[in-house]
This record gives sequence, structure tokens and C-alpha cells, in this order.
Amino acid sequence: MSVRRIAVVNGPNLNLLGTREPEIYGTLTLADIEARIAAYAAERGIDVRCEQYNGEGQIIDALHRLSMWADGIVINPAAYTHYAIAVRDAIAAIRVPVVEVHLTDLAERARSEPFRARSVTAEKCVAQVSGLGPDSYLRGIDALLAHIA
Repeated sequence: MSVRRIAVVNGPNLNLLGTREPEIYGTLTLADIEARIAAYAAERGIDVRCEQYNGEGQIIDALHRLSMWADGIVINPAAYTHYAIAVRDAIAAIRVPVVEVHLTDLAERARSEPFRARSVTAEKCVAQVSGLGPDSYLRGIDALLAHIA
């Protein structure tokens, strides 16, 4: 199967990137990261749609809708990673593979914030990439392409 379309879904508070805790998340905005994603996808002949939602229900609705368009989805569920069983169930329910990504290293962050040690959403994803900053998204696309190939 040839990948032609990938959706990227970003979770809560990622719209604040660039100003939100830059010592943790860096100074790039979500628009900056999405531009990198778009360029990376275009180099590979892939259409990409990037969306961001703060609400859990909005993310679930986006996963349902985008699964009808995309060959695969890259998701950064942000804080929902750790407890959103409904997002986990939506990932399990859709017909396309999903790769979870995070800007920060979850294992490292779990040392000071133990609740970050577990990802309930990754359990239903084909791969997880974390700790590479904005490049986590690009490696997530690579993982999705490798899985589909």
C-alpha cells in the first residue's frame, strides 16, 4: 500500500507552544512544527492535514473523521496520553494505524512527575516516538511509513 495521506492530531495546550514552558517544550510554535511536517511530507509526496484540539471529545471526533481520509495518523495526545481511555478506545476503533509522538522524553519526565510513566494511548498505537523535540513528528511519520510498507 502506498501512503498518500497522513493526518497529524495534536492535543491540549499544544496551541501554546513557543510560549508555554519554553524550557521544556522549546520556542517553536505549533505553526512552526506544522510547517516542518508539511515540508517533510511534501518531499515524500504525501498530503498532510494537521489539527489541534484542547477537548478530549474533539480529538475523538477528529480521529473518527480523519480515519476516513488518511492512510495513517500521527497523534500527540499531550496530557491525555496518561489517562484518556476514550482516546485510547478511539485509536483502537479506527481503521488506520496510529503513531504516538511527544516532544519530550516521557521516561525522563516521569522521574519528577510519576503519572507520566504510563501511556494508555500508546498501547493501541503501532509505535511511539518521544524526546526528539519537533523531530519526534518526523520520526513518527517515518514509523508510520515503515509500518504501512
